[in-house]
Amino acid sequence: SEFRERFKKENPNNKSVAVDKAQYAAIAEKKKEEYEKAIRAYNLGLSEGKAPSEEEGSDKSKSEVNDEDDDDDDEDDE
Repeated sequence: SEFRERFKKENPNNKSVAVDKAQYAAIAEKKKEEYEKAIRAYNLGLSEGKAPSEEEGSDKSKSEVNDEDDDDDDEDDE
């Protein structure tokens, strides 16, 4: 407690750590809600017998995947 009093006197313009932490706590809470919503949707899909497909986790869109396949066909046509 002595350190805190001395620190406050030496650094009167210092922000409270709690103020800095609050903004990140709010962001974390929002992300947590989004995560829980996604998990509920995923688990609901599993309970309905829908297995997750490999394409769902892919970073490529379907058009990009199809474009790669089409490039191979173009070479054969020539």
